[in-house]
Amino acid sequence: MNRRRTILKYALAMPLVWSAAPLAGLAGTASPPGAQAYFHYPLDGIHVPQRFTVRIGLKEMGVAPAGVVRPSTGHHHLLVDTELKDLTKAIPSDYNHIHLGNGQTEVLLTLMPGPHTLQLVLGDHDHVPHTPPVVSKRITIYVR
Repeated sequence: MNRRRTILKYALAMPLVWSAAPLAGLAGTASPPGAQAYFHYPLDGIHVPQRFTVRIGLKEMGVAPAGVVRPSTGHHHLLVDTELKDLTKAIPSDYNHIHLGNGQTEVLLTLMPGPHTLQLVLGDHDHVPHTPPVVSKRITIYVR
């Protein structure tokens, strides 16, 4: 009788374990220690023309297109004049959140004259920031 109760207890618990599995991906894919996204160009505080190329660097990880599942990889997202408030959800795609989903490490950007902020966030195959997030320093540039 005890054995039957034990089997029944595990049989009832298994659907709970299986149903929690899809939730694990919501936290983002794991990033390795020391992973870092950074700007090759522009650098913080410089003046740039209205149209310029942003060049991106990445340490301790590789770049893969969106949708490709490989360990220690992701693709870049460029945040322009905005902050990412929720690092557990997919990064939106709009004028302020530029997806480099083909695995690009540079992008041609056109901005209006004045000060602007730029920040990089590495996203996994589903555009969700990694855990812990791989985020660059937020920089300010001045467009002439």
